[in-house]
This record gives sequence, structure tokens and C-alpha cells, in this order.
Amino acid sequence: MKIGILTSSRADYGIYLPLINQFFKDNTLNIELIVFGTHLSKFHGYTIDNIENKTLFKKIHKIEHILASDTPSSINSSMGLVFAKFGDFWNNNEYDIVLCLGDRFEMAAAVLSGLPFGVIFGHLHGGETTLGAIDNVYRHSITLASKYHFTSTSSNKKRVEELKDTNENIYDVGSLSNDYINEIPLLTKSEFLDKWGIDLNKKTVLVTVHPETIEFSKNEFYAEEIYQAIDKVSENFQVIITLPNADTGGILFREKFNSFKTNSNVFLIENFGSISYFTCVKNSDLVIGNSSSGIIEVASFKKHVLNIGDRQKGREISENTIHIPFNKTIIIENINKYAGKVYEGNNIYFKGGAVHKIYNIIKNIIHS
Repeated sequence: MKIGILTSSRADYGIYLPLINQFFKDNTLNIELIVFGTHLSKFHGYTIDNIENKTLFKKIHKIEHILASDTPSSINSSMGLVFAKFGDFWNNNEYDIVLCLGDRFEMAAAVLSGLPFGVIFGHLHGGETTLGAIDNVYRHSITLASKYHFTSTSSNKKRVEELKDTNENIYDVGSLSNDYINEIPLLTKSEFLDKWGIDLNKKTVLVTVHPETIEFSKNEFYAEEIYQAIDKVSENFQVIITLPNADTGGILFREKFNSFKTNSNVFLIENFGSISYFTCVKNSDLVIGNSSSGIIEVASFKKHVLNIGDRQKGREISENTIHIPFNKTIIIENINKYAGKVYEGNNIYFKGGAVHKIYNIIKNIIHS
């Protein structure tokens, strides 16, 4: 039985990983990885080199399309390349099911290009809402193009049912990554120091900020506000910044963050990988930014997260998440307020057993 897995970035691969490892335990499954997006971009760290268990995949396909610029025109051209290249790919490759995840523009293009070829897609994390990002449109288009759906909450399941006008083939399984958190062998502080040269015994703030993709004209202002806030708090905290993905305006943030290279208390990381990233979350005093990871996973570590701006607006949140604007004064005030404060509540995205639920459903799909 042949399963394809579409992965376009370090972020989605990290979420897939526990499910991929479960698939590898079943020798009746032929698992092929379809790699594209920033995985193949040297500007973004060429993260295909960090893919774990590469030798266990029956085949790894590489489809290049990323352009050097992140202007709206370049993003549009990149999507066109995805359509063209995946048209050839789907014409020459068949699968029992192809898994896709999330809401990236290149993921949407890869999935939509499969429609004329009758590709059967299984979508993870559908039904979620991010009103402040154009990704919301991409995510819903992937949902409409997919036959099977694995949602992270019951509310998201209902939204997929509304979009699809049916309740068939829609499963509320919870978040894969939160299952992985309970099993992953995290690094010790000493191991982390040896690998990254960063001492997690210090007071630490972890930052992951991406550009706003709807009001992208404001990204220059947003980048300046977060830069000034980090510059100030780095006087009292060690700051670790994971650099943004390929979105419209992402280079603006990268250029600002690169100004910290002379600041010995600020570290810039292109790609941590799941183990190092979760190790960093566990040992940080606070997480700030506007990534889905902050909302979906950080609560499992009993940490607070400052969600900045509107990128994640509309997404369901646990009580550890505090929404604040791109305002340096407010960001600094809330870092000082919440850093080191333990979150006592639950993570709404954790249900337990997501890996085995999805694995069993897919096995039943393939054998039906």
C-alpha cells in the first residue's frame, strides 16, 4: 500500500514525524516523501538535510520552485511553478492516499494541482481559522480539495463539516505534535549547550515571528516594533529567535533580526528541528511571536505565550495565550509580566492517541 506525504517546510515535517515513525513500523506500507518549498531553499537552511530517518523512506521526491524574493509577485510566480511541476508529478505517480498538512501557499498549490488527476488527499489541521493571514484561504481550499480530514479540535471538525457539507470522512483526532511531546527524547541543557552554544540555565525568551500576510504593507513597521522590543529585553533576558518562513515580507524581519548578530545575548536559529525546538520551549521562561506552534503546542509545556498581532486571529486558544499588538511598549510590559510564570491549565489541542487514531483510520481507508 502506497502513501505519499507532502512536506514543504521544517514546521509541517516536525508535526508529521510521530506519524511517519508509526508508518515505518508497518512493513506493509510503502511510504514516499514528497519534498518541496523551503526544504529545498539554501536561503532557509536547506532543511531537507535535517529530515530524520531518510533511509527508511522508499523514495524521496524533490520538487524545487522557491524564488529568491518574497514579494507578492514572486509568491504568485512560485505558486505557478508548483502547479506546473506537480502537474507532471501527479501524472507520473499514484498513491492510495497523499497526506497534506496546514495552510502554506505552496501546499495549497500542490494539492489543487492534483485535482484533475484524482489524487486522494488526507488533510491534517483543517478547519482552523487565522483571519489575520491569507493562509486562512489556502487552508480552506486544501480542505475542499481533500477527501479525508484529521482535525485538531471538535470545533474545527464542525467547521470542516460546514465547508464540505457532510460529516463523512472527518475525524477529530487532536494534534499530532502534542502526542510527540510526551514521547520525544528531549536534550539535556548540557547537550543543548554542546549542540547550539546556548546556555538554557539563563533566563530565556523564545521568539518566532512571521510577517502578516493580509496587511503586509505594515510589515516594515511591525518588524521595527518587535526589533526594538527584543533589543530592550535582551538587556535582562537571553533571546532566541527562530527565523521566519518564506512569506510575503519575511525578508524584512530577517534583515531586522540580522542586526542582532553583534548582540551576544541574542541568538538567531534557522532551523532547530523538533527535538531542539521543544527542548528550548521546555526551558524558556516565555514564548512570544505569531506562530501556530505557540498556540497549539506551548501550553503542553505549562508556559505562557504572547501572541503578537493578527496573524493567528480566530484560532482557538488555551488560557495560556495572551493576545497583544505589535507595539514595543506593550510587548516589553507583557514579557516582564509573564516571563517565568507557570501556566496551570490544559492544552485544548491535546487529546492523546492522535498517532494511532490516524494510523488506524488510514489503514482502514486503504483496505476498504
